[in-house]
Amino acid sequence: MNVVPLQDKQRIEAFFRRKPELYIYAIGDLDDFFWPYTTWYGREEVGELRDIALVYTAKALPTVIALTEEPEGMRTLLTEIARLLPQRFHAHLSLGLEELFRNDYLIEPHGVFQKMALHDPSPVRQIDGARALQLTEADLPEMLAFYAQSYPGNWFDERMVATGRYFGLRENGQLICIAGVHVYSTRYRVAALGNIVTHPAHRDQGYATRVTARLCQVLLDEVDHIGLNVKVDNKAAIACYGKLGFEVVAPYGEFNITRRV
Repeated sequence: MNVVPLQDKQRIEAFFRRKPELYIYAIGDLDDFFWPYTTWYGREEVGELRDIALVYTAKALPTVIALTEEPEGMRTLLTEIARLLPQRFHAHLSLGLEELFRNDYLIEPHGVFQKMALHDPSPVRQIDGARALQLTEADLPEMLAFYAQSYPGNWFDERMVATGRYFGLRENGQLICIAGVHVYSTRYRVAALGNIVTHPAHRDQGYATRVTARLCQVLLDEVDHIGLNVKVDNKAAIACYGKLGFEVVAPYGEFNITRRV
């Protein structure tokens, strides 16, 4: 067993392509738009990659992503690189991996989430999303105000608006719903949806379904895999995504993890 830093994009991509729907976010992070903010670690056995962990540093609070179908191997990798991780970080971990941090870190759980992927695009193509319009950097002040009111504490990265893959719906000139992306790469042909929010006064009327459908209609001409993350207790969102043709890929946990002094 050997733990190594990774810098070869092709090698990393080849590993993730074994199960692309599980690793949509990580594949997208190979794009030049995200790559400068990434650090990759791998666990090898007889020269073959068996696990990869990613540290993403574009936000003030770094994110560590460690997803696997082989928990024992990933535990070994995370144990070996623990001293290299930030003092405090957000983490996306396959269920149970958080336990290896229990002795030396404070762990703040944010719940169980599930990864979903668009398996059947036919419902998306049948939904009328024509009222949803593309948002640009000129809309940023309005978008920031909208998220502050409708989704405080979200993970909105203003840089992503420049992709042109944020869409909004207005009522009487006011934004009432937005759907966008966390990750988007035509080079690697993946997109991860995010920051899908409806104003509290306009929920339960199907707006998110229509705006998300419009976004997916555009993405389907550009990428091969569309995915998202959603908390397991967000029944309304899961029902919305199910109507659009998304299916569950795998569960995982999100945590804030801080090294003990």
